[in-house]
Amino acid sequence: MVESQNAKSKTSDQPSDQGRRTFLKTMIVVAAGAALAGVLKGVVSEIIAPQVGLSTFPTLQLVNSAGTPIKYSDIPVNTPTTWLFYYPLSNDPNFLLKLGDKNGSPISVGPASVTIPADGSTFVFPGGVGPEGSQSIVAYSAICQHLGCVPPEIHYYPPGQAIPGTSYGAAQNNYGIIHCSCHGSTYDPKSGCAVLTGPTSRPLPNTILRYNQDGTISAVGMIGPTIYGKASDLTGGTPFPAGQVTTVVTNTGEA
Repeated sequence: MVESQNAKSKTSDQPSDQGRRTFLKTMIVVAAGAALAGVLKGVVSEIIAPQVGLSTFPTLQLVNSAGTPIKYSDIPVNTPTTWLFYYPLSNDPNFLLKLGDKNGSPISVGPASVTIPADGSTFVFPGGVGPEGSQSIVAYSAICQHLGCVPPEIHYYPPGQAIPGTSYGAAQNNYGIIHCSCHGSTYDPKSGCAVLTGPTSRPLPNTILRYNQDGTISAVGMIGPTIYGKASDLTGGTPFPAGQVTTVVTNTGEA
């Protein structure tokens, strides 16, 4: 009689024990799955970098390596030395140019309609900036629109200078030309970096500058085709901190 009651008691306890075991197994599986998901998320985020960017173009003042604002008078005319700054994101190089004639005198660069041969559309290049009558400073993306070459392969050649590997001799180069030695594309910096020769089918994206009352210069936007290799000018890179400046660097290397 006692054995029967003990057996009955053991039998009645079995479903409860089985339920607990099942619950514990389930929790172990869930915990392991969560841990694996966390690891995989970290791996995927390392492989596929998130698209970081901005919602609007920032206003960034151009400064030198010491943090001092660059003024119109600081920029030499027709210099073969490459002056670069980064905008709108910290990995987007741009040429900074003060254009002049063959005599080395600054020229006033006016607005121009620029055609994009790839699709036949146009945009308006706003012209240069600077003191009244001397709006000679312009800026353009320093990434070739053909296959993405950067300085020193893409380079500014001042007026009166022959361009190696092209038909542009000293006599044909009146106001400076931007040339990419990777595949031979040339651009006209006096006219919104319109295409002079292919294989590129897009002008260089124009960086919009603002001349401030104290003689300093700020970058305030972009116009024209999208920067090469990007879905949008405002994505695909690291923004500058809020209220930050962008430093102009110089590079004497030539292609």
